[in-house]
Amino acid sequence: MAFPKSVTITDDTMREGLQIESADIPVSEKLRLLDALGETGAKVISIGSFAHPKWTPQMACIDEIAEKFVPKEGIRYTAAVFNQKGFERADAYYPKIDIRTGRGGFSSNVELCDTFARRNYNRTQAQQLATVKGTVEAAVNAGAESASVGLGNPFGSNYEGPFSLQQRMDLLEEIVAQYREGGIPVTKVTFLDAMGWNAPHLVEETLEAISEKYPEVTKFHMHLHNSRGQGIASFYAALKFGVDSFDTSIGGMGGCPYCGNGRAAGHVPTEDFVDLCHELGIVTGYDLDKLIEAAAIAEEVVGHPLWGHVSKAGPRPRDDRLYPRDMPFVETLDEAAHFRNGPGVYEGQLSPWKDGDALSR
Repeated sequence: MAFPKSVTITDDTMREGLQIESADIPVSEKLRLLDALGETGAKVISIGSFAHPKWTPQMACIDEIAEKFVPKEGIRYTAAVFNQKGFERADAYYPKIDIRTGRGGFSSNVELCDTFARRNYNRTQAQQLATVKGTVEAAVNAGAESASVGLGNPFGSNYEGPFSLQQRMDLLEEIVAQYREGGIPVTKVTFLDAMGWNAPHLVEETLEAISEKYPEVTKFHMHLHNSRGQGIASFYAALKFGVDSFDTSIGGMGGCPYCGNGRAAGHVPTEDFVDLCHELGIVTGYDLDKLIEAAAIAEEVVGHPLWGHVSKAGPRPRDDRLYPRDMPFVETLDEAAHFRNGPGVYEGQLSPWKDGDALSR
């Protein structure tokens, strides 16, 4: 397959990112960040999750955010919901917050890791599988034409070790078979890798195996955490296969309190992935400069440095943005930000360039 011409990159900063940060961040600061994200060219932004504050205290203010934020034209604002009560809370803000789009296809998400299913969802894997039957029946009654499947932590588990391709395919078959019995094709598969066991060769072999066995699956979505630093390589493998739907967050914000890695299980930084896509000629809709500004605001909001690279080093300088040949040394991250803050940040540094044409040591 070939690279897609364009991709949809859902910004998960406000949900996945802030859910692992301090619960004491003021709503005003969260709204400032959400407003900055709205200027980046994002087409889909999750504003947070309608979850119980006992388990996610960072989202206790979600209703206040939903009420106060000012939506920007051309963006679909959505949110994460985990049960019917959460759906009803979020749907009360429709159409300002749209959690309806994409729900009509019906979906069954099942963890390969039983331990993670228990820790994160308070359900066993068997209990998750048992719900598939009811979802299929509802899909049939609704006259659904398609369905989707989410494979949770398909590549491996911090608690149970690596999962084989055969294990991934066996679980998928168990779910797909039930939809086929109902006469409903599964046309989309999502990889939900909270524990960050992804690697490019694992992504590639799984995409190939699914497409070969289930040619009716024509859409894939990638939610891959970057715990081991291979997220962007895994995304590249997916891009080569034609995948056009991804989740990211500014600066790589994110993490999971249930997987044992906390903030270390962050996302692929939006700005880094957008830079890669643009270098490949793939349309994202994002403005890289505005993404970098949003990353700077995000660092102010959370009170610590984030993990993106392009936001630190800047976009590749071209044409009139090439660095001056006689610029002094640049060593610190503050000095490296000259591309956005001007030459004053490295004032006083030693210069390796003499008379504009010769090096001096």
